[in-house]
Amino acid sequence: MATITYLTKIQFDFGAVSLLGEELAGLGVQRPLLVTDPGIVAYGLLKEVRDLLPAGLAVTVFDQTPENPTEAAVLDGLAAYRAADCDGVVGLGGGSSLDLAKGVRILASHEEPLVQYAMIEGGVARIRPGMPPMVAIPTTAGTGSEVGRGAVIVMADGRKLSVVSPRMIPDVALCDPELTLGLPPRLTAATGLDAIAHCIETFLSPLVNPPAEAIALDGLARAIANLETAADREARWQMMMAAMEGAMAFQKGLGAVHAMSHPLGALPELKLHHGTLNAVVMPAVLRFNAGHVGDKMARLADVMGLAAGAEVVPALADLNRRLSIPAGLAEMGVEEAWLPDLAQQAVADHCTATNPRPAGVQDYVALFREAMD
Repeated sequence: MATITYLTKIQFDFGAVSLLGEELAGLGVQRPLLVTDPGIVAYGLLKEVRDLLPAGLAVTVFDQTPENPTEAAVLDGLAAYRAADCDGVVGLGGGSSLDLAKGVRILASHEEPLVQYAMIEGGVARIRPGMPPMVAIPTTAGTGSEVGRGAVIVMADGRKLSVVSPRMIPDVALCDPELTLGLPPRLTAATGLDAIAHCIETFLSPLVNPPAEAIALDGLARAIANLETAADREARWQMMMAAMEGAMAFQKGLGAVHAMSHPLGALPELKLHHGTLNAVVMPAVLRFNAGHVGDKMARLADVMGLAAGAEVVPALADLNRRLSIPAGLAEMGVEEAWLPDLAQQAVADHCTATNPRPAGVQDYVALFREAMD
């Protein structure tokens, strides 16, 4: 069992989830709200986790996390938290459940509405100490939200925004690769590509943070080596580590890939998966940025184990094809008429500020158009 203290306390290995009762006791939590989603319930993971808890612990379950967490769902979770007089939060699931749990955690100790805490609304300074304790238990190897300082929420006005503060990092992360063994191949691929996007965008961000870049490169190497064989236990361990490292590293900042995927993920008509979106738009963004990152593309190629002279973008496009990721946004239902509005939202997204090449509205229109097919 590896106990890692970097940003927060992390228990990482097969069986880590068995420490939940002990960690809640250490945080003084006696009445936790357990936030999860219907898929986790149907698969039996909720029961598995609850069976590990002491009989006397008063657990309240909120299991209605939508595919892309919404402000309305956060308010529903908050109502459950208050009705049971909860004193802590447990997030169990993929990034959506963990982010929704973070949203509940904020509003349990801060005034509504949630949108005022979004980064682009100046919300970082509004998030105060004193939030209830949180334990995060990821069941996918992708977002790394268990060690992330933010939550991405579709607000009541339809915008998909990031609420960010170092105070939002969960107090404890229980990273148990066992919980990912039953993940369907398509979701395994999509979440793994999310981890790859985090590692690549962090590494290319122009901000100065060599430790974050080193972690990002290690995460990328693990993900590239294990994503396509992620059916065995060792590969699942490596993928969960890669996802966690991607989120550890992206404290350095992301870029245009995420600036594009955030408004796409907010489209109510489609309910698109975040990791899949990142994979689809990443080739276009990397081509756009290639001349503005020095020797970093060559360093990525080396870490990815590419042959001499091979380029990163075609290699990632080939990986998408092998994993049956959609060829473009049009295949996912995105319409050409939506692109100008999506571009406006991408420019406003906080991830644009750390893209290595400045991007304006017309740049984003061109990037969305290139990613259509």
